[in-house]
Amino acid sequence: MYKLISTSLGIGYIKGGGTIASLLCCICLYFSRTCGISPPLSVLIALIIFAVGWFTAEKMEPLWGKDNYRIVIDEIAGMYITMLFVPLSLKTLFVGFVLFRLFDITKPFYIRRLEKLPGGLGVMMDDVLAGIYANLILQIALFVSFL
Repeated sequence: MYKLISTSLGIGYIKGGGTIASLLCCICLYFSRTCGISPPLSVLIALIIFAVGWFTAEKMEPLWGKDNYRIVIDEIAGMYITMLFVPLSLKTLFVGFVLFRLFDITKPFYIRRLEKLPGGLGVMMDDVLAGIYANLILQIALFVSFL
C-alpha cells in the first residue's frame, strides 16, 4: 500500500515520473475545481496530501533510499500547493506547472537545504517550498495583471 501511494498509483516507476505526476495533478485540479471545491477544503486536501506523503515516504526510504525518484507524491503535493488560491485556467495551470517544475528541478533559494531534512519530511519539504515559491510568483503575476 505504501508503494502504491508514494509512487502515486505507480507513476513513480515511469521515466520522468515527477513531471508526469505534476501533470496528473494539474488535470485533477482542473476537474476538481470545476466541481466547486472551496478554498478551505483545498487547504485541507493539501494538508492531507502532505501528511500522507510524509508518512509513506518515511516508510519507503528504508527500502529505496533517501528521496528516491520513485516517490512522486511529493510532486503531487508541491503542484497542488502551487495552485492554491489561484484562479484556475489553462493559462494559470500551464504557468504554475512550468514554475513548479523549474523550482523543483533547480532547487534554488533554500529548497535544496530542505531536501536534507531527515526521512519523509525531507522528501516532502523541498517540493512544498518549490510549490510555495511558484504560488507566490503566480499570485504576483495575477496581481499586476501579467496573467
